[in-house]
Amino acid sequence: MRGGAPVAASWVYKGVWGVLVRALRVPDEPPTLPVRDGDTSMQFQPAPGFLEYMKFWFWVAFIVIDLAIAGVWVVIVTNNTSAGLALLPVAVFLAFAPDIVAYIAIHVRYDTTWYVMTGRSLRIRRGVWRIHETTVTFENVQNVRVTQGPLQRAFGIANVIVETAGSGAGEGAAAAQTVKNMAVIEGVNDAAAIRERIMSRVRASRSAGLGDEASDSGAGAPAWTPAHLEVLRAIRDEARALRLR
Repeated sequence: MRGGAPVAASWVYKGVWGVLVRALRVPDEPPTLPVRDGDTSMQFQPAPGFLEYMKFWFWVAFIVIDLAIAGVWVVIVTNNTSAGLALLPVAVFLAFAPDIVAYIAIHVRYDTTWYVMTGRSLRIRRGVWRIHETTVTFENVQNVRVTQGPLQRAFGIANVIVETAGSGAGEGAAAAQTVKNMAVIEGVNDAAAIRERIMSRVRASRSAGLGDEASDSGAGAPAWTPAHLEVLRAIRDEARALRLR
């Protein structure tokens, strides 16, 4: 487990994660994409700073919620000591049980997030209870941009937003509207380099035509063999015969 968590928390997480993997059949390997001959497949996950970023928000929520629970319990015990003491186990449970679940969920989300990139497409996988996979073909990409808030900057991470466009028909005589779909590469520490890598592949896919596809497969201009010519002559003769009938 990455992120420098305490040893005890690490053992708890690994045990629970193992149970989840077996019970929910969560893939513990990255997703795959078809790779053409001579192409490469790049697999990566969010940076360790993304885990620390999520933990920061966890601790903020932890403090706010637990202070609220403690405040309610203090009010109760002040007005009714016996009732407050009776409710102490409940208050402790409400304060810590959800936090343990949330802490494990943060690590699960981090470990199950994968990005796979080839020369033609990008695939993003997230989720445990429901696994979400998004595949983007570079031919359909309209824009790639990097977003980074102040807190993300402090943790040295950013998001890469990959936008693709589709068309949605308007009602009546309204013209078709452009609908943007987004795929988000979250929490990476080399966002600018990833953006440039995607853009270079977008440019390559747009400059490639049918002729380029043929060149990639090792075929140049069509080479007509005697058998091909014989078939074409037969088709020609049959067409002439039909015209004369």
